[in-house]
Amino acid sequence: MIRLSALSAPLNVEAGDLPGLAARALGIAPDEVLSCRVARRSVDARRRDRICLALALDVRVRGDEAAVLRRSGLRQASLVPDAVPLPAPRRAHLPFRPVVVGCGPAGLFAALTLARAGVFPLLLERGRDALSRRAEVEAFWKGGALNARSNVQFGEGGAGTFSDGKLNTGIKDPRCGEVLRTLAAFGAPEEILWQARPHMGTDHLIAVVQALRAEIIRLGGAVRFEAQVTGLHAPQGVLRGVRVGEEEIETRALVLAIGHSARDTFAMLREAGVAMQAKPFSIGARIEHRQALIDRAQYGRFAGHPALGAAEYRLSAHLSNGRGVYTFCMCPGGVVVAAASEPGGVVTNGMSFFARDGQNANSALLVDVRPEDFGGADDPLAGVAFQRRWESLAFAAGGGDYRAPAQRVDDFLRGRASRGGGDVLPTYRPGVTWGDLRACLPPFAAQSMAEAIARFDRQLHGFAAPDAVLTGVETRSSCPLRIPRDATGQANLRGLFPAGEGAGYAGGILSAAVDGIRAAERLLAAHAAEAGRNA
Repeated sequence: MIRLSALSAPLNVEAGDLPGLAARALGIAPDEVLSCRVARRSVDARRRDRICLALALDVRVRGDEAAVLRRSGLRQASLVPDAVPLPAPRRAHLPFRPVVVGCGPAGLFAALTLARAGVFPLLLERGRDALSRRAEVEAFWKGGALNARSNVQFGEGGAGTFSDGKLNTGIKDPRCGEVLRTLAAFGAPEEILWQARPHMGTDHLIAVVQALRAEIIRLGGAVRFEAQVTGLHAPQGVLRGVRVGEEEIETRALVLAIGHSARDTFAMLREAGVAMQAKPFSIGARIEHRQALIDRAQYGRFAGHPALGAAEYRLSAHLSNGRGVYTFCMCPGGVVVAAASEPGGVVTNGMSFFARDGQNANSALLVDVRPEDFGGADDPLAGVAFQRRWESLAFAAGGGDYRAPAQRVDDFLRGRASRGGGDVLPTYRPGVTWGDLRACLPPFAAQSMAEAIARFDRQLHGFAAPDAVLTGVETRSSCPLRIPRDATGQANLRGLFPAGEGAGYAGGILSAAVDGIRAAERLLAAHAAEAGRNA
């Protein structure tokens, strides 16, 4: 198969046009093209007067494909093998049932890998199933009570369930393709297989995680909701069981995929003697613009073209004070959501549906936080305390009822409190309280955000629009600690396999899922090695 890369195509190109496009590029007759499919699709907006599509096509042609490729003289083309799924996990036998804690992407894919290996995992999740969880979250957003066990952070699907469902990652691992193919097989849009920046949207995520759970159960696994792990039984530093309330479950292997917000579990792990290290993370706020402004800034006169969809952006800067500032988890046509998981704290996040057809665009605007900012050298949980402090101040600034503090960008840059909004209507529910975000941000973060907004406006015209809205605070972009693991994937407590964002080794749905697969593979390998030694 021939992979044609970096082909330019007009915005109105249709599927029926692609074989002809491939034939012209290769210098062959159209009837010599046997098949042609999109391998990658992105938008080339480098020239605002000539925005087009950038395509990679997988093409089969009649005859000797290598000879056809040589005659074409194309530099951005190569012979590629057919996509081959990863081999199924080798069937294994364990004299115990492995446990997976956490039903986010890392936990789901770890459990799926173990189930496919025939070892019947038990998947424990402190929150509720996806449908019950969605109902509880919706009730909270409408002004109801916060359920500290089942919310935007906890429950089936993990924190990514209420997000844009982004599936892009910087890691290079063949498991990435396997995760995407698995998600598509269980109900995700097929577009994720060829989008340059794939996403599912929150509306598809819920159905997909339900299908993954059903497959784990079909293969012999078990799933328990509202089952928070409250302790470990590990005599002499070797895992022998986990406690769920008053119940002890025997096991010798546990994949720990608890997510970045399981603060009480982190405290339990420290008491159990599990080694942890503070690591850098970020703090900031959500910034909201009209999506039409972002579309015009990115696409000019082509804004609104159906082939383009809602425009995205990704911005970063290294400032004069040495801080890094960047946008994160940009949600085109999305909304800002209340993402608290503890009473008395306000946390923001972004979410969008697959269609991305809302009036506003939002993104996190984040500033680097270093261990020296919060005393992380002495206490691995110091970052958690730092997050809680600013979340509590945001709760107070919002009015003490989970409304979030908000401020117009022009007021933020001028250092004055906002008394109301303008053209951009904030989407955060349960609602916002206008004021000054500096009341709930570290001074270095507020200073850095102000400098970055002015700089980003030069890169994306309108980013510093006066009516743009900042809603705070965002503290949960990543975990504030890491659980070290050795070459076998285990923590200092033997039998404990930390994985995903909560272990400090992933940053998003796709990388977390891949890390969950790796954790399951390492678990199986470790016990295969042990069995070999005892044979």
